[in-house]
Amino acid sequence: MVKFDFENYKAQDVRMEEIIAYSNNIDRAKEAFLKENKMNDWYDIDKCIAPEEVKDINMTADYIRSNCDVFVVLGIGGSYMGAKGVIDALTPYFKTENPEIIFAGNSLSSEFIQQLIDYISTKEVIINVISKSGSTLETILMFNLIYRALKNRYDDAEIQRRVIITTDRDEGTLLEIAKRIGCKRYVFPENIGGRFSTLTAVGFLPMAVAGISINSMLEGARAAKENSRPYYTYTALRDILYKKGKNVEIFNVYEPKLESFTNWIKQIFAETQGKNNKGILPISTVNTRDLHTLGQFLQEGTKMFFETSIEIEKTVDVKIDRYDKYLDSINSIALHSVAQAHNEKNNGVTNIIQLDALNDYNMGYLIFFFQMAATLGAYLLGVDYSNQPGVDDYKDLIRERLEK
Repeated sequence: MVKFDFENYKAQDVRMEEIIAYSNNIDRAKEAFLKENKMNDWYDIDKCIAPEEVKDINMTADYIRSNCDVFVVLGIGGSYMGAKGVIDALTPYFKTENPEIIFAGNSLSSEFIQQLIDYISTKEVIINVISKSGSTLETILMFNLIYRALKNRYDDAEIQRRVIITTDRDEGTLLEIAKRIGCKRYVFPENIGGRFSTLTAVGFLPMAVAGISINSMLEGARAAKENSRPYYTYTALRDILYKKGKNVEIFNVYEPKLESFTNWIKQIFAETQGKNNKGILPISTVNTRDLHTLGQFLQEGTKMFFETSIEIEKTVDVKIDRYDKYLDSINSIALHSVAQAHNEKNNGVTNIIQLDALNDYNMGYLIFFFQMAATLGAYLLGVDYSNQPGVDDYKDLIRERLEK
């Protein structure tokens, strides 16, 4: 179950009437979003993934778990961030069972790729290459290097079983490679952008390999879709605070396993809303760790930010005899104490999202919740939620220099 505490907006003299008044604006934004039919199939959960594809992914995941020591997922941006965020959140810190899941193809580090190739050289490996365009620079370069290493170890029949490609249905370099190899492939949905693809085969295959329930994730997403009030309130509050000069949002987590998930949250807001010299800059902290680095600024520095904290009510029972409390309770006390200090002393605002537990259902809920808030907020800002032209700009320059 997911609960929301947005009451701290009062620290900024935001009136409930203002938030309620936004409902009409958000209704119009939602109507426009659905009417445009542009990169919005993720809103229809059934268009994200069909039941027969769920079954196929689960069967493939079973095969992967039984036939490799290391499962390498090659992708960048939305092709991996959602999956990594969920997997890191829902798997043990010190996982020992196979397969090990490694995310690569998200940098141009020669040391990383060489050490990865050396590391997997004596292990049984299956790779999943993910790119909607089929030509993403980082992903393709890393794939070529790993594929060459695999070709030195496996014959063509074995390569066919050890490469899985997720890409466009009809075109692209990766599609041609998949056809040539004859390997397993999944479709990157045409009408869903990369950062909105977590609840598709893009994110679900790696998650299923990690033992995460696709059906529970989808159940949580459907619940978030049916309960529009929280994302309406959050969308309105973000826009109100932005107009009051709060142009930075800090996503705080008090469970380090959620750090990767905040990277996906930052992407969903930055790429969806950060255009035309508009938008709120999303950053993240892991507390209480980062209270010992950024805490001083957050308490007494420039008053340009508001915060959204994710709280987990129950994890495991670790008793602290000195205070006669469990560690979860102490962590919660820390979160609410920090929120109170920032609200009272720095005229701040801390929204609190409470999870009763860290599980598949709640992660699915959060993914849909943040996707809706980012999208509707883009309409309020008057920017195109579906594109990322600033990303294309630097890609074009890299391509030009490489071709020279």
